[in-house]
Amino acid sequence: MAGIAWAQRFGIERPLLGTPRRDEIVVIGGGLGGCAAACAAAQSGRRVVLAVEGDWLGGQLTAQAAPPDEHPWIETHGSTASYRALREAIRKHYRDQESLNGRARAMAELNPGNCWVSRLGVEPRIAASVLEQLLAPWVRHGTLRILRRVQLIGVDTDHDRIWAVVLRSLDTGKQIELQGEYFLDATDLGELVHLSGAEWVTGAESAQATDELHAPSKANPQSQQAFTWAMGLEYRPGKDFRGSPPKEYNYWRNFVPDTHPVWGGPLLSWDGPNPATLKPRRLGFNPVGTTTEPNLWTYRRVRDASLFQPGAKGRDVCIVNWPQNDYFAGALIGDNAEEVVKHRESGRQLSSCLLHWLQTEAPRPDGGVGWPGLRLCPAVMGTSDGVAHVPYIRESRRICAEFTLGEKHLGVEQRGSRGLGIDGERGAEPFSDSIGIGAYRIDLHPTSTGDNYLDISSYPFQIPMGTLIPIRLENLLPAAKNIGTTHISNGCARVHPVEWNIGESAGHLAAYCLDRHSPPRFIRTNLREREGFQARLVEAGIELAWPKANRGVAL
Repeated sequence: MAGIAWAQRFGIERPLLGTPRRDEIVVIGGGLGGCAAACAAAQSGRRVVLAVEGDWLGGQLTAQAAPPDEHPWIETHGSTASYRALREAIRKHYRDQESLNGRARAMAELNPGNCWVSRLGVEPRIAASVLEQLLAPWVRHGTLRILRRVQLIGVDTDHDRIWAVVLRSLDTGKQIELQGEYFLDATDLGELVHLSGAEWVTGAESAQATDELHAPSKANPQSQQAFTWAMGLEYRPGKDFRGSPPKEYNYWRNFVPDTHPVWGGPLLSWDGPNPATLKPRRLGFNPVGTTTEPNLWTYRRVRDASLFQPGAKGRDVCIVNWPQNDYFAGALIGDNAEEVVKHRESGRQLSSCLLHWLQTEAPRPDGGVGWPGLRLCPAVMGTSDGVAHVPYIRESRRICAEFTLGEKHLGVEQRGSRGLGIDGERGAEPFSDSIGIGAYRIDLHPTSTGDNYLDISSYPFQIPMGTLIPIRLENLLPAAKNIGTTHISNGCARVHPVEWNIGESAGHLAAYCLDRHSPPRFIRTNLREREGFQARLVEAGIELAWPKANRGVAL
């Protein structure tokens, strides 16, 4: 370890960092993948530290306020046992503590928001509380410690290994060194991958590089999917919560996305392209009734007041994560830090402008304009203003992995011309090194370079172990949406149950490598070791293959 160079790089002496404790597994990032990784490693009896930049655990489910994107079979199979246990723990919390009425309490598959984006519309604050309870036994046991409000600022590497990371407290400025045997990157943008010097890609690869049907002819690293500052809203008829227009309101009110194929109108409107066909589509909005078009009010609703006892929970609450506040005027991964900050803030402004437009100018079904009674819900979101803690991020840096999962392995159109799945049937490519499964349409939102939606059909797929193993570093594992996928296949691998599966399997893999005194790439290539590891995953409730009835179903 290059200790002198390390100290010089940060301009500090090691004693100022305090005496470092050598953990066995260090997880950077507290999203769903990070939580699953920490739980899996701690259950294996390993000393684990989970470092989180914010206050909340849960990432896209909580701090980013995105109700879970899932496949049609999620209630019975197609995810890890622990992910389904998390879902049931959320439902139990509502039944035990949230004043449901009798009708809702009797629902076996309770959906507190009664939304149509998910079978489990959950308030972010409740999901965060349940995740805390999930990790609490390992914290009490002493196998897991959680560091909050710390930012990764440095990584010490030598001979293709990470030896230590340095974090900075966002409250005190104090620097903390963590040493470990394995380091897992569960950040939303692949920050550990980046600072470790590991090889990574972002944006769109070329068709020549990936052999994908829908990849562009030329690679474009800046072609990154939109991010979204979600908001929690409620509506109070007869009230007026309108304020002054946000500073960027005139800009966003008149903004017409410059996309290819063309968007077709202003972003702040009920009109836009259908993601699958790119033909014009109209959306509806009505917080007090129905609409002839799909109603955005119920789309990501996380509280349906009709499921609670009268007066117990107030009114409906919906999460605003819509096409209208997808920000694709710039990217969050780039060389210019000032530009990244500018885009984050402008994305936040877009959501504020959307709210003002909804309150003042949005067309109503009755022919009027605006709903002045709309207001933000800070208590539901766990923030002072009712906007999410952090933006919802769809795309990360992705490791250059021993194996890259692409459209050719799971895309329905490309598989139709390329080959068959298991036992001569249509389906995704089978993998002997599977460490889990997932299912979702390939769903790419508009990108920062003007690419419109890419929303195409895919088959239920397996997650190969090779996607978790960097081409060079020996003790770094991805534990979120930063595995070896392409820009295109990321569109079905970024969703909640898949991220959880990735993190859980990465946590088990780090623990298994410590048990066997062998690196991940040896576990993958040695048949006996790989099968031993897969047996551990199965014992932990991780499904490695889809049932025959699901394999050929095009989503």
